[in-house]
Amino acid sequence: MSFAMAFSKKEDESGLSSYYNNKTTIIQEARVFNESPISPRKCRALLTRIVYLLYVGETFNTQEATTLFFGTTKLFQHKDSALRQAVYLAIKELATTAEDVIMVTSSIMKDMQPNSEVIYRPNSIRALCRIIDPSMAQGVERFFKAAIVDRNPSISSASLVSAYHLFPHAKDVVKRWVNEAQEAVNAKSAGYFGGQVSSGSSFFGGGSSQSAAQTVPSSSNITQYHALGLLYLIRQQDRMAVTKMIQQLGGGKSGSGTTLKNAMALCMLIRYAAKVMEEDPNVQRQMAELLEGWLRHKSDMVNFEAARVLCEMKNVTNAQLIKSIAVLQLFLSSPKPVLKFAATRTLASLALSHPTSVAVCNIDLETLITDSNRSVATYAITTLLKTGNEASVDRLIKQISGFMSEISDEFKVIIVDAIRSLCLKFPAKHASMLTFLSGVLRDEGGYDFKRAVVEAMFDMIKFIGECKEQALSHLCEFIEDCEFTKLSVRILHLLGIEGPKASHPAKYIRFIYNRVVLENAPVRAAAVSSLAKFGVNTVDPTLNKSIGVLLNRCLDDVDDEVRDRAAMYLKVFKKQALVEPYIKEDSVLSLAALEAKLVSYVKDPSASTQAFDVSTIPKISRAQAALESARPSTLDTIGVPAKAAAVAAPPPPSAAETQSAYAEQIAAVPAFASYGAVLNSSAKPAQLTESETEYQVTCVKHIFKEHVVFQFNVSNTLPDTVLEQVTMAMQTEDVGLTQDFVLPIPSLSAVSSPGIVYVSFTRDEPEDYAIGSFQCTLQFVSKELDPSTGEPEAEGYEDEYQIEEVELSAGGDYIIPSYAAFGAEWDRLKGAPSVTETFGLGSSVESLKAACESIIEVLNMEPLGGTEVPTSSSVHTLQLSGLVTGGGGKVLVRCRMTYSQGVGVTLELGVRAEKQDVCQLVVNAVGG
Repeated sequence: MSFAMAFSKKEDESGLSSYYNNKTTIIQEARVFNESPISPRKCRALLTRIVYLLYVGETFNTQEATTLFFGTTKLFQHKDSALRQAVYLAIKELATTAEDVIMVTSSIMKDMQPNSEVIYRPNSIRALCRIIDPSMAQGVERFFKAAIVDRNPSISSASLVSAYHLFPHAKDVVKRWVNEAQEAVNAKSAGYFGGQVSSGSSFFGGGSSQSAAQTVPSSSNITQYHALGLLYLIRQQDRMAVTKMIQQLGGGKSGSGTTLKNAMALCMLIRYAAKVMEEDPNVQRQMAELLEGWLRHKSDMVNFEAARVLCEMKNVTNAQLIKSIAVLQLFLSSPKPVLKFAATRTLASLALSHPTSVAVCNIDLETLITDSNRSVATYAITTLLKTGNEASVDRLIKQISGFMSEISDEFKVIIVDAIRSLCLKFPAKHASMLTFLSGVLRDEGGYDFKRAVVEAMFDMIKFIGECKEQALSHLCEFIEDCEFTKLSVRILHLLGIEGPKASHPAKYIRFIYNRVVLENAPVRAAAVSSLAKFGVNTVDPTLNKSIGVLLNRCLDDVDDEVRDRAAMYLKVFKKQALVEPYIKEDSVLSLAALEAKLVSYVKDPSASTQAFDVSTIPKISRAQAALESARPSTLDTIGVPAKAAAVAAPPPPSAAETQSAYAEQIAAVPAFASYGAVLNSSAKPAQLTESETEYQVTCVKHIFKEHVVFQFNVSNTLPDTVLEQVTMAMQTEDVGLTQDFVLPIPSLSAVSSPGIVYVSFTRDEPEDYAIGSFQCTLQFVSKELDPSTGEPEAEGYEDEYQIEEVELSAGGDYIIPSYAAFGAEWDRLKGAPSVTETFGLGSSVESLKAACESIIEVLNMEPLGGTEVPTSSSVHTLQLSGLVTGGGGKVLVRCRMTYSQGVGVTLELGVRAEKQDVCQLVVNAVGG
């Protein structure tokens, strides 16, 4: 070994390694495949280098790969066992790039025969899977079926894994192997690795090819793991079949009756059980009983997997957690670091929802704080922070401080986030926690770590008034030597908001102006804005004058953004009327909505004749804007390992993103090209059928200046039926709309679902807001599919399907939510059109909260100032703001409500808008 290491080192130093593993060199040396006689040793060495290059990311173009591939296949004639295995490994990797690989199928099939040497068969099966065309899968079905149930586990496993890879391309063929896969799962442990091997032959060494039997008993039962994976892949769309499979293989309540001997197979079965429980809560009790049985399995792996799934179960009770926590508690004292890490990680996650249940492990967790594995110690301390009491806070923080310098930034973030949630749980201990945070803020660390500390301080400033000024001072010291521009800008913004409210605001000015002198342009611009906020919000005239002097100095800055900001704020100081919109304004334009409207404006040729109207863009509060751009973790998910499902699931699209997607979809339909830009689309599709029905329909409404288009998304769930000429018949009383045309779906099958039916109406009076209900009937020609050909039959029958009514209403179709400062906006519209009406909502509305929810749902407007949550049970005022599409302008609603037993809710509805018909629209929506 020392000689090999010395040789390798010498080779690296001389640069021979890069030459030896060079792609060009290898292609040139491929002539050894054509030598006569063939040298097995040289060929094996070259094949190893080819596979190594592919492994490290090197790519061969199609011509190179094809040359190497067919050069390699010439070695099939040689009888050397180790060479044959290397050949299979190489052709399996090259098959994805090379051309005409299907030509070697017959050579591979020879090695798949039952009478061939056993050592070749697994390799040939794996290679064949990569080479054959999906259409040929039926031709090799007999070989695969026989190999799956072979008594040799290496052959059986190779065929099962190959079937797994073939499944996406030849589903119907592989599904027929379900009985063989079931047999492989239930097979008794009598496997062996053996057969005819080359005596005296090593992978790189020479040797004769005399055959000798070699039998090695297999105790791993790995075939069960592979067979279970294939079984689930075949049955995954049939939940009942999967549930039955889990119950059959589970072995009853105790778990002792299971035929599965492989620990990985049992872990896989447990994960399938978890998935079934998540999809169907009705089987949760049966699955939980099986999981509790597996807690007593002899394998630690199975014990942990069962305990973890029980802890992550939906709506799990403290009683159901007792057994799984007991298992995890045993792991905490295990000598194996991996078990301790897994247990502490699971307990840290569970402590968020069930801290009292996890508290029984606190003594064991405290012993792990000093564990040599700092990952284990970190999770132990974060769990204790969630389950401990107020008295233990100081002691825990002292222990944390001792090893913060020894752990990675990733774990530092977990600890800081745990402290962040703890300071809100025990605000009386803010002093020690703030001292800890300010200390770690001065330590070395990356951006994510520093941001976590700054976020924690921001939360303390927001929620714990007593520590505000001290925390601001620590942040001021941090920006004096902060290398992260984003953090400096955020801290300066916070100083501009909170600094003027402090007892001595002047003490922060020095820190802010230092940034103007010493930092880069983005930070200087943020510092100018922060100074301006001090100038506007402070009552000290001396301080105002000083800030004016500082801003004047900024007029000579080299960066135009800094100069422009300084000039604007100096102008604002001179005109008090400009302060409200430019500095104190609490709302901003919705950037996603602005982008969507701008894209629509640019694409519409007719729109260029008039200026872009910013007043049609809805506004959102700064708090909402911050939420949109906030980091994904919240106080409820701090320090918790992210679940795979949560990571995989994309965030739901915002309302503006949905509007933009609909606008693109509509623009692609030539019939609507002359309609102009879409003024508004439904925020979410209206469900018009039950989710279990054979035909599923949702509706989206698109409002244009002179038209209304109904988009019906239709799904056919019947696999053996195709629907043709699918249309929608819509009937209504006179609502000011005239139907133009219907765009049907020519053909709709279960595979092509969903399809879209468009129904277009013209607005008789474009200035009016057409409102009403439409009775809808789905009409189509139903045809059966021929099972042998998959084609629809020539003859079908006309049929129709009644669905729920579609509503065209004020809220959601004509009014969209838009944020505003209610008091100032209400006063601004004092002389504008207004209506006041009184309504009795009746005793059916049980509370003021129910009334608020109902009004917000009907009008689809933005509730302001937290008024959506009544603070009194008898009297309340709800404030709403919205924007009316099509140039209707701003609309504000003030709902004064009283509630008394027996009478119910009495509502005084006050509406102010820029147009009279908008006021009437709102009143009719509530009164109707």
